[in-house]
Amino acid sequence: MTLTAPPAIRSETAARKPSPGPRRTLLPFSPWHLLLAPLALVFALPLLWLLVSSFMSDSEINTFPPALWPSDIDLGGYRYVLGNAMFPRWLLNSMIVSGAAVASNLVLASLGGYALARMRFGGSRVLLMLMLATMAVPFQLTMIPTFLVMKQFGLIDTLGALIVPSLVTPFAVFLLRQFFLSLPRELEEAAWMDGCSRLRVLWSIVLPLARPALATVAVLTFLTTWNDLSWPLIAINHESQYTLQLGLTTFQGKHQTRWSAVMAGNVITVLPVLLAFLAAQKTFIRSLTSTGLKG
Repeated sequence: MTLTAPPAIRSETAARKPSPGPRRTLLPFSPWHLLLAPLALVFALPLLWLLVSSFMSDSEINTFPPALWPSDIDLGGYRYVLGNAMFPRWLLNSMIVSGAAVASNLVLASLGGYALARMRFGGSRVLLMLMLATMAVPFQLTMIPTFLVMKQFGLIDTLGALIVPSLVTPFAVFLLRQFFLSLPRELEEAAWMDGCSRLRVLWSIVLPLARPALATVAVLTFLTTWNDLSWPLIAINHESQYTLQLGLTTFQGKHQTRWSAVMAGNVITVLPVLLAFLAAQKTFIRSLTSTGLKG
């Protein structure tokens, strides 16, 4: 005859049994780093090659097989770029266009995203579907209509032709709408009971909570407008209205190309983008992990 402990004692004994701790590994870091580190290096190789080539001379860049490291530090490319009289103007134009696009997207996309997330009106679903459908239309199909509209407004060959089409993007509205849907309604309802208007609720309660999504919109908008070349190439003719990307194309001639200047100019162009991403990296990742796909 065997004696068994009552169920209550058995359950208490099982509860007291120490749970196994995290499995220890011989590596001081996660094993995933063994896979992610080589992938990160592969993606970083073009930037490293761009940086190294910017310190080479034109003859050293054109050698075959290409040199992996400059034999001597040559700053001729940087002197040529920074000595160009129009380069500060191109940099200022890019900053104006990108800054205006970021500011307008933060304001207009916040208003549009909040309206689509919280307000129910006739045709709101259809409007959302039509807006998302425009994201599937390639730029090549809207290029000529956009040019004709800007020509009717008299904005061709001005910075306004680059700013107006980028005032608000469907992706920014959709991203902020999805983030607003993830916020609890109880916070807004409490503010409404205290007599706050919708704009006051948006400004005082919703937008402070949406900083990760706003940072994501700002970084992506800045990246898109700063690196845009195709539309400025169509809408801008005068050299004084060139953006930085468009101005760098002047270093590539029909018969001769100053590759050291091209490399140096691209290094200067990439720096603001890297700094903007590094400044908003934490909020950018937080937004991507917290924004759902609620309909």
